[in-house]
Amino acid sequence: MSRKFCVGGNWKMNGDKKGIQEIVDFLKKGPLDPNVEVIVGCPAPYLEYAKGLLPASISVSAQNCYKVPKGAFTGEISPAMLKDLGLNWVILGHSERRNVFGETDALVAEKTAHALEEGLSVIACIGEKLEEREAGKTEEVVYRQTQAIADKIKDWSKVVIAYEPVWAIGTGKTASPQQAQEVHEKLRAWLKAKVSEKVANETRIIYGGSVTAANCKELAKSGDIDGFLVGGASLKPEFVEIVNARQ
Repeated sequence: MSRKFCVGGNWKMNGDKKGIQEIVDFLKKGPLDPNVEVIVGCPAPYLEYAKGLLPASISVSAQNCYKVPKGAFTGEISPAMLKDLGLNWVILGHSERRNVFGETDALVAEKTAHALEEGLSVIACIGEKLEEREAGKTEEVVYRQTQAIADKIKDWSKVVIAYEPVWAIGTGKTASPQQAQEVHEKLRAWLKAKVSEKVANETRIIYGGSVTAANCKELAKSGDIDGFLVGGASLKPEFVEIVNARQ
Protein backbone atom coordinates (compact mmCIF):
# COMPACT_ATOMS: atom_id res chain seq x y z
CA MET A 1 0.00 0.00 0.00
CA SER A 2 1.62 3.22 -1.09
CA ARG A 3 0.62 6.18 1.04
CA LYS A 4 0.88 9.61 -0.59
CA PHE A 5 3.57 11.71 1.08
CA CYS A 6 1.94 14.60 2.91
CA VAL A 7 3.62 17.81 4.10
CA GLY A 8 1.74 20.33 6.22
CA GLY A 9 3.00 23.78 7.06
CA ASN A 10 1.57 25.12 10.32
CA TRP A 11 2.00 28.90 10.30
CA LYS A 12 0.63 29.15 13.86
CA MET A 13 -0.08 32.75 15.01
CA ASN A 14 2.26 34.28 12.46
CA GLY A 15 1.86 36.33 9.32
CA ASP A 16 0.08 39.27 7.79
CA LYS A 17 -1.01 39.90 4.20
CA LYS A 18 2.49 40.93 3.14
CA GLY A 19 4.08 37.90 4.81
CA ILE A 20 1.53 35.52 3.34
CA GLN A 21 2.16 36.95 -0.13
CA GLU A 22 5.89 36.22 0.37
CA ILE A 23 5.12 32.61 1.36
CA VAL A 24 2.81 32.23 -1.64
CA ASP A 25 5.56 33.59 -3.91
CA PHE A 26 8.15 31.00 -2.85
CA LEU A 27 5.59 28.19 -2.96
CA LYS A 28 4.56 29.15 -6.50
CA LYS A 29 8.19 29.43 -7.54
CA GLY A 30 8.89 25.96 -6.09
CA PRO A 31 9.10 23.74 -7.92
CA LEU A 32 7.19 21.40 -5.60
CA ASP A 33 7.24 17.62 -5.98
CA PRO A 34 3.89 16.85 -7.70
CA ASN A 35 3.70 13.52 -5.84
CA VAL A 36 3.38 15.26 -2.47
CA GLU A 37 0.14 16.53 -0.91
CA VAL A 38 0.88 20.03 0.43
CA ILE A 39 -1.33 21.68 3.06
CA VAL A 40 -0.75 25.01 4.79
CA GLY A 41 -2.31 25.83 8.17
CA CYS A 42 -3.24 29.50 8.05
CA PRO A 43 -4.41 31.82 10.88
CA ALA A 44 -8.20 32.12 10.81
CA PRO A 45 -8.45 35.78 9.69
CA TYR A 46 -6.41 35.03 6.56
CA LEU A 47 -7.90 31.70 5.47
CA GLU A 48 -9.88 33.12 2.56
CA TYR A 49 -7.06 35.50 1.60
CA ALA A 50 -4.48 32.69 1.45
CA LYS A 51 -6.84 30.40 -0.43
CA GLY A 52 -7.36 33.12 -3.04
CA LEU A 53 -3.62 33.47 -3.63
CA LEU A 54 -2.45 29.84 -3.58
CA PRO A 55 -2.69 27.46 -6.53
CA ALA A 56 -5.38 24.78 -6.27
CA SER A 57 -2.65 22.15 -5.83
CA ILE A 58 -1.93 23.50 -2.32
CA SER A 59 -4.68 23.05 0.27
CA VAL A 60 -5.38 25.65 2.93
CA SER A 61 -6.18 24.34 6.41
CA ALA A 62 -7.58 25.95 9.54
CA GLN A 63 -5.51 25.46 12.68
CA ASN A 64 -8.46 24.64 14.90
CA CYS A 65 -12.26 24.39 15.02
CA TYR A 66 -14.95 23.58 17.59
CA LYS A 67 -17.09 20.47 18.15
CA VAL A 68 -20.50 21.89 17.19
CA PRO A 69 -21.88 23.59 14.05
CA LYS A 70 -22.85 26.94 15.66
CA GLY A 71 -23.86 28.60 18.90
CA ALA A 72 -22.83 30.85 21.77
CA PHE A 73 -19.11 30.05 21.69
CA THR A 74 -17.37 33.41 21.44
CA GLY A 75 -14.17 33.33 19.44
CA GLU A 76 -14.63 29.80 18.08
CA ILE A 77 -15.03 28.70 14.48
CA SER A 78 -16.99 25.68 13.28
CA PRO A 79 -16.29 23.09 10.56
CA ALA A 80 -19.43 24.36 8.78
CA MET A 81 -17.86 27.81 8.54
CA LEU A 82 -14.66 26.34 7.11
CA LYS A 83 -16.63 24.37 4.53
CA ASP A 84 -18.50 27.59 3.65
CA LEU A 85 -15.12 29.16 2.82
CA GLY A 86 -14.36 26.23 0.51
CA LEU A 87 -11.80 24.69 2.85
CA ASN A 88 -11.31 20.95 3.31
CA TRP A 89 -8.71 20.63 6.10
CA VAL A 90 -8.25 21.40 9.78
CA ILE A 91 -5.42 20.74 12.25
CA LEU A 92 -6.74 19.49 15.61
CA GLY A 93 -5.14 18.63 18.94
CA HIS A 94 -1.86 20.39 18.28
CA SER A 95 0.35 20.25 21.37
CA GLU A 96 -0.07 24.00 21.85
CA ARG A 97 -3.85 23.53 21.93
CA ARG A 98 -3.41 20.74 24.48
CA ASN A 99 -0.68 22.25 26.64
CA VAL A 100 -1.25 26.00 26.37
CA PHE A 101 -5.05 26.01 26.10
CA GLY A 102 -5.78 22.90 28.14
CA GLU A 103 -7.60 20.84 25.52
CA THR A 104 -8.18 17.30 26.78
CA ASP A 105 -7.93 14.05 24.83
CA ALA A 106 -11.73 13.84 25.01
CA LEU A 107 -12.26 17.33 23.57
CA VAL A 108 -9.76 16.74 20.76
CA ALA A 109 -11.57 13.49 19.93
CA GLU A 110 -15.00 15.19 19.91
CA LYS A 111 -13.69 17.97 17.68
CA THR A 112 -12.13 15.41 15.32
CA ALA A 113 -15.35 13.40 15.08
CA HIS A 114 -17.45 16.51 14.35
CA ALA A 115 -15.01 17.86 11.74
CA LEU A 116 -15.09 14.51 9.93
CA GLU A 117 -18.90 14.39 10.09
CA GLU A 118 -18.95 17.83 8.43
CA GLY A 119 -16.75 16.55 5.61
CA LEU A 120 -13.39 18.01 6.60
CA SER A 121 -10.12 16.11 6.51
CA VAL A 122 -8.22 16.26 9.80
CA ILE A 123 -4.57 16.38 10.76
CA ALA A 124 -4.90 14.96 14.28
CA CYS A 125 -1.87 15.70 16.46
CA ILE A 126 -0.51 13.52 19.24
CA GLY A 127 2.77 13.45 21.15
CA GLU A 128 4.49 13.28 24.49
CA LYS A 129 6.16 15.95 26.63
CA LEU A 130 9.84 15.74 27.66
CA GLU A 131 9.10 14.48 31.17
CA GLU A 132 6.84 11.78 29.71
CA ARG A 133 9.56 10.61 27.32
CA GLU A 134 12.16 10.62 30.09
CA ALA A 135 9.80 8.57 32.26
CA GLY A 136 9.48 5.98 29.48
CA LYS A 137 5.83 6.86 28.87
CA THR A 138 5.97 7.79 25.16
CA GLU A 139 3.91 4.82 23.98
CA GLU A 140 1.43 5.09 26.86
CA VAL A 141 0.76 8.76 26.01
CA VAL A 142 0.44 8.44 22.24
CA TYR A 143 -1.70 5.30 22.50
CA ARG A 144 -4.00 7.05 25.00
CA GLN A 145 -4.37 10.10 22.76
CA THR A 146 -5.03 7.95 19.68
CA GLN A 147 -7.47 5.72 21.57
CA ALA A 148 -9.58 8.75 22.49
CA ILE A 149 -9.94 9.54 18.77
CA ALA A 150 -10.53 5.89 17.82
CA ASP A 151 -13.37 5.74 20.36
CA LYS A 152 -15.21 8.54 18.54
CA ILE A 153 -14.68 7.83 14.83
CA LYS A 154 -15.41 5.00 12.43
CA ASP A 155 -14.04 6.27 9.13
CA TRP A 156 -10.29 6.95 9.08
CA SER A 157 -10.03 7.74 5.37
CA LYS A 158 -9.81 11.51 5.98
CA VAL A 159 -7.50 11.37 8.99
CA VAL A 160 -3.77 12.07 8.97
CA ILE A 161 -2.04 11.44 12.31
CA ALA A 162 0.74 13.88 13.16
CA TYR A 163 3.19 12.54 15.74
CA GLU A 164 4.83 15.51 17.42
CA PRO A 165 7.13 14.91 20.36
CA VAL A 166 6.40 18.10 22.31
CA TRP A 167 10.01 18.35 23.50
CA ALA A 168 11.09 18.71 19.86
CA ILE A 169 8.72 21.52 18.82
CA GLY A 170 10.41 24.88 18.40
CA THR A 171 13.28 23.76 20.59
CA GLY A 172 15.72 22.94 17.82
CA LYS A 173 15.80 19.38 19.22
CA THR A 174 14.60 16.75 16.80
CA ALA A 175 13.80 13.15 17.48
CA SER A 176 16.44 11.19 15.58
CA PRO A 177 15.15 9.42 12.46
CA GLN A 178 15.42 6.19 14.48
CA GLN A 179 13.38 7.59 17.41
CA ALA A 180 10.73 9.01 15.08
CA GLN A 181 10.48 5.84 12.97
CA GLU A 182 10.23 3.71 16.12
CA VAL A 183 7.18 5.63 17.40
CA HIS A 184 5.55 5.69 13.94
CA GLU A 185 6.08 1.94 13.57
CA LYS A 186 4.57 1.28 17.01
CA LEU A 187 1.61 3.55 16.24
CA ARG A 188 0.96 1.66 13.03
CA ALA A 189 1.10 -1.64 14.91
CA TRP A 190 -1.31 -0.17 17.48
CA LEU A 191 -3.74 0.84 14.72
CA LYS A 192 -3.55 -2.67 13.29
CA ALA A 193 -4.29 -4.24 16.67
CA LYS A 194 -6.92 -1.78 17.90
CA VAL A 195 -8.63 -0.53 14.73
CA SER A 196 -7.92 -2.63 11.63
CA GLU A 197 -5.14 -3.75 9.32
CA LYS A 198 -6.65 -1.65 6.53
CA VAL A 199 -6.57 1.52 8.64
CA ALA A 200 -3.01 0.73 9.76
CA ASN A 201 -1.86 0.29 6.17
CA GLU A 202 -3.66 3.30 4.72
CA THR A 203 -3.48 5.98 7.43
CA ARG A 204 -0.67 8.44 6.93
CA ILE A 205 1.42 9.15 10.03
CA ILE A 206 3.45 12.32 9.60
CA TYR A 207 6.21 13.66 11.84
CA GLY A 208 6.34 17.11 13.43
CA GLY A 209 9.09 18.47 15.64
CA SER A 210 11.74 20.89 14.39
CA VAL A 211 11.75 19.50 10.83
CA THR A 212 14.17 21.50 8.68
CA ALA A 213 15.78 21.35 5.25
CA ALA A 214 18.83 19.89 7.01
CA ASN A 215 17.12 16.83 8.53
CA CYS A 216 14.08 16.21 6.30
CA LYS A 217 15.72 13.89 3.76
CA GLU A 218 17.00 11.52 6.44
CA LEU A 219 13.60 11.47 8.18
CA ALA A 220 11.79 10.91 4.87
CA LYS A 221 13.71 7.66 4.25
CA SER A 222 11.94 5.96 7.18
CA GLY A 223 9.30 3.48 6.06
CA ASP A 224 6.58 4.61 8.46
CA ILE A 225 7.10 8.37 8.19
CA ASP A 226 4.59 9.51 5.56
CA GLY A 227 5.42 13.21 5.62
CA PHE A 228 5.81 16.13 7.98
CA LEU A 229 3.96 18.79 9.91
CA VAL A 230 6.33 21.74 9.84
CA GLY A 231 6.20 24.79 12.11
CA GLY A 232 8.69 27.64 11.84
CA ALA A 233 10.38 26.34 8.70
CA SER A 234 7.06 26.54 6.80
CA LEU A 235 7.34 30.35 6.92
CA LYS A 236 10.66 30.26 5.05
CA PRO A 237 11.74 29.28 1.52
CA GLU A 238 13.36 26.11 2.93
CA PHE A 239 9.81 24.71 3.17
CA VAL A 240 10.14 23.93 -0.55
CA GLU A 241 13.11 21.65 0.21
CA ILE A 242 11.10 19.91 2.94
CA VAL A 243 8.19 19.28 0.55
CA ASN A 244 10.73 17.79 -1.87
CA ALA A 245 12.40 15.62 0.79
CA ARG A 246 11.80 12.39 -1.14
CA GLN A 247 13.21 13.62 -4.46
